[in-house]
Amino acid sequence: MTASPILFRNARLLDPASDRDEAGALLVADGKIAAIGARIESPAEAKIVDCGGRCLAPGLVDMRVQLREPGAEHMENMVSASKAAAAGGVTTMAALPNTEPPIDDVALVDFVARRARDIGLVNIHTYAAATKGLRGRELTEMGLLAEAGALGFTDATQAIADALVMRRALSYARTFDLLLIQHPEEPSLALGAMNEGELATRLGLPGITPAAEVMMVERDLRLVEITGARYHAAHVSTAAAIDAIRTAKARGLRVTCDTAPPYFALNETAVGEYRTFAKLSPPLRSESDRQAVVAGIKDGTIDAIASDHAPHDQDSKRLPFTSAASGIVGLETLLPLSLALYHNGHMPLLKVLDALTRAPADILRLEAGRLAIDAPADLVVFDLDRPWRIDEHKLRSKSKNTPFDGRPVQGGAVMTVVGGRIVFEGDG
Repeated sequence: MTASPILFRNARLLDPASDRDEAGALLVADGKIAAIGARIESPAEAKIVDCGGRCLAPGLVDMRVQLREPGAEHMENMVSASKAAAAGGVTTMAALPNTEPPIDDVALVDFVARRARDIGLVNIHTYAAATKGLRGRELTEMGLLAEAGALGFTDATQAIADALVMRRALSYARTFDLLLIQHPEEPSLALGAMNEGELATRLGLPGITPAAEVMMVERDLRLVEITGARYHAAHVSTAAAIDAIRTAKARGLRVTCDTAPPYFALNETAVGEYRTFAKLSPPLRSESDRQAVVAGIKDGTIDAIASDHAPHDQDSKRLPFTSAASGIVGLETLLPLSLALYHNGHMPLLKVLDALTRAPADILRLEAGRLAIDAPADLVVFDLDRPWRIDEHKLRSKSKNTPFDGRPVQGGAVMTVVGGRIVFEGDG
């Protein structure tokens, strides 16, 4: 069913792909952007949305989300995640394959696509497992999985630890020009509970050395050099790893990376007195690493910001710190936490939005992340300046595991449009 045309008036149009930042209007028709300009005549049948000077930008493209369906729907499912995404201004999600069973065959890739169509709220794509069963040994049929719609290949929250398996995966991916995404942590050095250092010692918690990240990144970069494959390092969190990626990019390797809001909004002190909601993988790092993440986004070494949405139920988090699950929810807090990079003066607004829209869309080769004629009408209207506090009880995700409860933020989505349909309207 085709939605009626919508004319957005009195908007601050923001498009990182074209460096557009101007007052104007935008017309949506037949699920696509039909016109952009200072003044647009309204079709007789169009719905008029007066943005009141608020920002109108491409919808966010979140390239790292755990949906928990199939297999752990009590933590999250594709319906609840879609509602959370829409409320956060996220119009496209890429799901990790660590479901039960793992997404390692064509039937499961088809299942995700079919469920996404049936739900019909936001665009949901999936990665496929790089190795069968996420066991790190035998490669999946990447060519067939890519034909079925898999955006890339990853063993999700686990590193592909065996160097020979990783080399073969990169070589296979290179044959079809596919993207391989790595969780960059040397597993044998990542058996602790939080970042190694004085605080971990004081709390009596086993530490994870920051070197575990850069060791895996540097090993993988050598393999990328050998194979020529497309490689993406997920949720980078240390200065050393960012420096290694910066050098690799300067040498022309086909390397990209992302980070997540906790790594630029928090440091290891958020663990406080054993707060399991601040237990992540990789762990929250030192203040100097946090600053390096901000600098990496600013200079473009870090291409994208993803939510790294990892819902867990209370039973998984209300455990001793060493036994608790790692990860936090992030779909609804991705935009406001990222906007803090602008409000705090670290970088221009278009630079922040680029890491949330155009850059991840380009990495995943999706037709998204742009305000352009005939582009999909996947949009977010957001209030740049409205102050509010994050409230875990108001999150639409099934799970509420966020370390940001009560945190004051500035800015957030007030309307989300997917395929020309309004899928979320919030408080202005």
